[in-house]
This record gives sequence, C-alpha cells and structure tokens, in this order.
Amino acid sequence: QVQLVESGGGLVQAGGSLRLSCVASGSTFGISSMGWFRQAPGKQRDLVATITSGGSSNYADSVKGRFTISRDNARNTMTLQMNSLKPEDTAVYYCNALQRFKIYWGQGTQVTVSS
Repeated sequence: QVQLVESGGGLVQAGGSLRLSCVASGSTFGISSMGWFRQAPGKQRDLVATITSGGSSNYADSVKGRFTISRDNARNTMTLQMNSLKPEDTAVYYCNALQRFKIYWGQGTQVTVSS
C-alpha cells in the first residue's frame, strides 16, 4: 500500500503563487507515474500535470507555462509550483501515484484563488 499526503494549499489572490507538495510513504518501490489532478465543485476531476520516474512531464493546456511539476524519487516527494494563478484554478488538488496496476490518491488540498 502507498499513502499519499498533500500539503501547501490555501487562499491566494489572482496572479499569486502556491507550491503544493505530495509525500508518498509505505510500499513506495515501483511507483512509476505520479501526477496532480484537480476537481472544482460540480465538475469532474481533471488532470493538471503528470511526471514519470524518469522526469518526463505532461501538462494540461490550461496550466502550461504557469505550473511546473517536479519529483524527487529518493525522497518520494512531488511538487507542483503554481504561478500566475487564476480564479478558475480554484479546486481541490489531488496527488496521484501509479504503482504497477494500482492507482493511489491523496486526500486532497484546497486551492482558492480570489479575483
């Protein structure tokens, strides 16, 4: 089993920045892809960014150029640097990890961007 814990959410004004972190613990050997997803009220959970164990990243078009995903395999941590935040970025952000054929989720952290 893998446990994922997110941190770093909060309230920020439009144009501001936040840095989210996700720490994986438990049986972390073999985690391949990790990622961030977000879910706004009344909407489906959408992909924000993913990163492989080798460091290859992928972003949703809506966050390209503003968000940066990174990962430290030795420390089992992943971060999401979010700059130039917009009100439409408001959502609960979830950390995700793929290990073999299992997908694990964190409990989520709230990000609120005021206009």
